Amino acid sequence: MHYYPIEMQLLMLNFAPVFSNPVWQSALVLTIGAILSPGKRTVTSSLIVMGLKDEKRFTDYHRVLNRAKWVPLACSGILLGMLIKLVPDTCPLIIVVDETIERRKGPNIKAWGCYRDAVRSTHKKVITCFGLKWIAMMIIIFVPWAKRPWALPFLTVLATSKACNEANGKHHKTTVDQTCLMIMQVRRQVPDRAIVLAGDGAYAAVKLALCCSGFENPVSLVARLRLDAGLYDFPPPDLPGKRGPKPEKGKRQPALAERI
Repeated sequence: MHYYPIEMQLLMLNFAPVFSNPVWQSALVLTIGAILSPGKRTVTSSLIVMGLKDEKRFTDYHRVLNRAKWVPLACSGILLGMLIKLVPDTCPLIIVVDETIERRKGPNIKAWGCYRDAVRSTHKKVITCFGLKWIAMMIIIFVPWAKRPWALPFLTVLATSKACNEANGKHHKTTVDQTCLMIMQVRRQVPDRAIVLAGDGAYAAVKLALCCSGFENPVSLVARLRLDAGLYDFPPPDLPGKRGPKPEKGKRQPALAERI
């Protein structure tokens, strides 16, 4: 039997309804062990730091991540509800979205793909790597013991590669498509608060902008845009009796470089 501080128990009990009782006991050990692990946050490291390195039924803890049934999306909503309490009601929720590549390979890794390595690539040479691409949403929180704000992740989605989806007969969702679904989920959980969604140039997409502006309470989108990006007016209204295809865009606007 493990005994935890009362503050930690009250914090972790918010997630208990998502799990069955046997799975919850193992998940609690893994969560606290991951917090206390000084190195890599693996199942083995969590068991060692919790004093369970000689545990005979160690497979029960591995099954929490690969076989047990629980609802990660519900955990994400609970975590977001806890985090937004740290943001004053008068301030908007600043949410940052970005993707990261987890270098994994092997016969049991089915969703891997070949992606651009943003760390090692340069403007002249593109370096690729194989692994899993994760899209993470993080909320910006000002903590009293740090001079800079922290980006705390609360929702992470696996973006499977196009080749993997085609092999399994599934419709491929791009990074922008996944981000639209994620921000829709966030807006559904937080319908009344003002939200600012920030990302790099990969998220400067018309589809994401239309998704953010389509809510009853619109989400403000902030993303990097090329100075020579083509900006257009909305298409003119469809005139009755006019033949031919409908225009998809209107007159081109001055480029950002010209505006500057």
